[in-house]
Parts: sequence; structure tokens; C-alpha cells
Amino acid sequence: MTPWETKLWRYLRAKRVWNYKFKRQVPIGDYIVDFCCQKKKLVIELDGGGHSDAFAKTQDQRRGAYLESKGYTILRFWNNEIDKNIEGVLDTINKQLKL
Repeated sequence: MTPWETKLWRYLRAKRVWNYKFKRQVPIGDYIVDFCCQKKKLVIELDGGGHSDAFAKTQDQRRGAYLESKGYTILRFWNNEIDKNIEGVLDTINKQLKL
């Protein structure tokens, strides 16, 4: 895992937050997502600088469309959000889980 995935995983693992079970590195079709809560069909993806170029954006859009077609909601966070605003990231995840 990347350092940012490790940091977020500390909050998500073992139902520590919100009593929802998350798994990491979950295969869905031809893709592997960073984190997934199957019960809520919520995918969490962490993106670094490599996701900012045109090719990566196209790939992310294709992947997102596939996951959404399977009923998943995707939350994407930049690595710097994990570093600088973990509370905001957790709040956004919590709000999505409550829907």
C-alpha cells in the first residue's frame, strides 16, 4: 500500500469507523479498487499525481463508468487530501455511508 492508503486504512479497517466493513484491493470485474464497502456499494479511490494526465483521466473515467454501471458509488481523494485534511475525507465518507 502507498503511505496514503496506509493512513486511510487505519480508519477504515476492522469496522473502526461507522461500523461498516471495508476491504482493500478488491477486484471488481477487470479492476482492482483501493477500498470497498460491499454493503453500501461504496468504492474509495486514492489518486496521486499520476492520475492528472489526459490518459489517466480517460482510464479513470472508463473505470468509473464501469463501476457505476455495477451500482457502485465512487469517492476519489487526492493523496494530499489524506495528508492535509483527513478529517474532511472521513466526513465525506461518513456522509456517503449515511445515504
